[in-house]
Amino acid sequence: MYPILNHLHHTETGNFFLIAGPCVIEDDSSPFLIAEKLVDITDKLAIPFAFKASYRKANRSRIDSFTGIGDQAGLDILKAIRERFSIPVVTDIHTEQEAAIAAQYVDVLQIPAFLCRQTSLLEAAAQTGKCVNVKKGQFLSPEAMTHAVEKLKYFGNGNVMLTERGTTFGYQDLVVDFRGIPLMQKNQVPVVVDITHSLQRPNQTSGVTGGNPEMIETIGRAAVAVGCDGLFMETHPNPAVAKSDGANMLRLDLAEDLLKTLLRIHNAATNH
Repeated sequence: MYPILNHLHHTETGNFFLIAGPCVIEDDSSPFLIAEKLVDITDKLAIPFAFKASYRKANRSRIDSFTGIGDQAGLDILKAIRERFSIPVVTDIHTEQEAAIAAQYVDVLQIPAFLCRQTSLLEAAAQTGKCVNVKKGQFLSPEAMTHAVEKLKYFGNGNVMLTERGTTFGYQDLVVDFRGIPLMQKNQVPVVVDITHSLQRPNQTSGVTGGNPEMIETIGRAAVAVGCDGLFMETHPNPAVAKSDGANMLRLDLAEDLLKTLLRIHNAATNH
């Protein structure tokens, strides 16, 4: 069994696991509401669940983009969610210094796609002993992610996940090559498909990333049919007012029906 799955509920069901939550900690109340709703849904459906939110967003296009409510405040909220709901929590890190700090509050350190080749960052993440989820760079082939896995193992950490989040297609679009799932699974690590960031429309002249959320279910259906180990999605009660990545988020009240649909496909594909 993959080490990360030891931290998640319902591993005996054989269902895919879910990493989900808002893009960023926006305030001191909504993350708890989102987590509570997702825990209720995933408990009901026996889907292993980890809550995700960034305590700081560092890779923003515009200087005036929202980056968080403050590092310590964001980390404290993640820790509180972890303790209140007894679930793993996931957050992004961007620097070597952040790795050691965030590791005191979360179960999974996530390496952003733009930083997936940053050896010093991977080393720092590996040395915390936490599970490390590396998002595949939009500019890399699935086969190239072997090197990220090898780096983390070299630095003493085999508790690794890889996440597909789309590949650059022109200047303002992404596509998902589903051949990448079995290719990355050859590294003997769980492979996750990010079904919301994969639908971003980056590099808009406004400096605010666009999206295509009506295709979330399409990407999700294909991902579970191909056999991904987990799904990643960002969700918000009202994406229109979300302070980061609202254009590609799933509306929270749609999450349960979507997951029910994806479970049916998963069960058919695995003969459950």
